[in-house]
Amino acid sequence: MDRPGRADSGARSRRSPSPAPAVAAVRLAVRRTLTGLPGAGPVLVACSGGADSLALAAATAFVAPRLGRPAGLVTVDHGLQPGSAERAEAVAAWARSAGLDPVEVLPVRVDGRPGGPEAAAREARYEALVAAAHRHHAAGVLLGHTRDDQAETVLLALARGAGPRGLSGMPESRDLDGVTLLRPLLDIPRADTRDACAALGLDPWADPHNADPAYARARVRSDALPALVDALGPGVVANLARTARLLAADNAALDALADAALADVRADGRALSVDGLAGLPAAVRTRVLHTWARELGAAPAALSHSHVAALDALVTDWRGQGPVHLPGGHQVRRQAGHLLP
Repeated sequence: MDRPGRADSGARSRRSPSPAPAVAAVRLAVRRTLTGLPGAGPVLVACSGGADSLALAAATAFVAPRLGRPAGLVTVDHGLQPGSAERAEAVAAWARSAGLDPVEVLPVRVDGRPGGPEAAAREARYEALVAAAHRHHAAGVLLGHTRDDQAETVLLALARGAGPRGLSGMPESRDLDGVTLLRPLLDIPRADTRDACAALGLDPWADPHNADPAYARARVRSDALPALVDALGPGVVANLARTARLLAADNAALDALADAALADVRADGRALSVDGLAGLPAAVRTRVLHTWARELGAAPAALSHSHVAALDALVTDWRGQGPVHLPGGHQVRRQAGHLLP
């Protein structure tokens, strides 16, 4: 990638013009996220050099010092394309010039990981980000996902037949291995990040993977979502993102009910009462079974709807069937009015 241009990270004089609307919008989103963030450690921006994360990094370089918050940047080199190391170093050099500190380039290995290339790269990236956050005692890691990314996520979840949890999209904040991941730009359209970069004289890198039709998200971005906008109007993207936000709130409420219900239906040891489970609403009961299966050791990524449905059948459609096999070699059977691992 070409070296990004200089960020507006210094103090502006009183006579300086107001920032461009897109710059102001991104800065305001970052300010809202950082205001009241607990902990005294730095925030780290995960920056690939693309328009979204570059606009986020520039805004953080401007906002964080004004809030008394140290801010750094980490860029992950997946090693999947020629020149990736040089691009990562260019991002790091720009970050240092913008006043961000600490700044790190994080090389990762993607080959040999399970799943497809997108999943493998994502797993490697998050592992590196979490490790960097622990090294620097970071208060959080900022990710550059935008409203458009959220809309794409909802469409992909719909295509998979995902339930409310999948349709709730990416959360604004979540904990991963003790690290807080934050997405300040989920209400910001992708066009604003591009406009912000242009207004600040930044030269973002266009990742060719984002336009490669071999990847489902790239096809949604280039074909499916534009077709929906053409057919239904420009409000589609914002409406999909709002749907995710509404479902996330519903999920949080249902999860809280399920946590309380799980405590109520526990029997001795790790067993669950069938009668207690049967008396729960289906939306709560399946969440209880999902959480319990994870407690037993089923890997979250491998635990599917079909596994939970089979557990639910032990409660609601009992015909003397055999045990349910869960990921990781675990089994659950019904015996004497209980579900037993």
